[in-house]
Amino acid sequence: MMMRPLERATMSDIADEPPSLPPSHATPSSGRGQQPPRRKRDVHGWVVLDKPVGMTSTHAVAVVKRVLHAKKAGHAGTLDPLASGLLPIALGEATKTVPFVMDGRKAYQFTVTWGSQTDTDDTEGSVTATSEARPDEAAILAVLPRFSGDIMQVPPRFSAIKIAGERAYDLARGGEVVELEARPVRIDRLTLISHTPDHSVFEAECGKGTYVRAIARDLGLAIGCYGHVSALRRTRVGPFNTDRSISLEDLQKAGQAAPGEALAAVLPVDAALDDLPSVAVSRPDAARLARGQGVLLRGRDAPIIEGPLSVTCQGRLVAVADIAGGEIVPRRVFNLSGGL
Repeated sequence: MMMRPLERATMSDIADEPPSLPPSHATPSSGRGQQPPRRKRDVHGWVVLDKPVGMTSTHAVAVVKRVLHAKKAGHAGTLDPLASGLLPIALGEATKTVPFVMDGRKAYQFTVTWGSQTDTDDTEGSVTATSEARPDEAAILAVLPRFSGDIMQVPPRFSAIKIAGERAYDLARGGEVVELEARPVRIDRLTLISHTPDHSVFEAECGKGTYVRAIARDLGLAIGCYGHVSALRRTRVGPFNTDRSISLEDLQKAGQAAPGEALAAVLPVDAALDDLPSVAVSRPDAARLARGQGVLLRGRDAPIIEGPLSVTCQGRLVAVADIAGGEIVPRRVFNLSGGL
């Protein structure tokens, strides 16, 4: 019986995953000529990992955490083992900024194989319908406008959506018939990059909650030939793109080369907040915010900002806050006095 991974390739949502940690490679603490394991340390920032195909997001986080000897780490959006591309990994205090990355725009390049539909909407599933029909480029271009802007989308049956407290993929794997309701999502761009009779390559930019597998499935149904995702690569997550990424191989090599060399791949905590407006405050005001207290905005030149903003003092991130009633109200406070 074929086992399907619990991670599904989504355009955004963090999906709960079972533990999938790699075997421990820690050096035993006893024995002649052996080095004791290094102590974990405070590391604060982001590693934008270019995840290879075949690795779960949980495994990737474990490897990065081990290479950097970091105490705390987590990822900003599950990426299926069959998918490659950007997996932003937050370390230490950066874990407080994960929601802001998750809420950002996503970009993907993916391949649709025509002529068959599967129960998972990708190559891992069982084929549920087939067709001899194959679309030409004109037929594909004709339906693309239906997949642009604010649309309603039914998530895949094998997804992390919760139904009465249970994950949809757990229910589907248990043999239950899973009926998911359509949800509003936004697709800013869906472009056909290349086309052959059996396969087409697309690029998509979209918002939180949009499933690439559902796009492939619905494209096939709209054209009348069926389709599923056969390759997927994520190229952007919020403020992070491929220009700021590092491969797992390069990170591991840096970790082996010299103490601290791998830390060069760690971006600052506020790299996740590049899309937010920012204000600078004085040291006394920064101290108030650090204690969870609000700070009044003074003078005619006080910024008029709606929504969250980042607050800094002398170039150091202090808090993510909201402005309410002429006051900066801290939402998340950062302790960056130590560590990286």
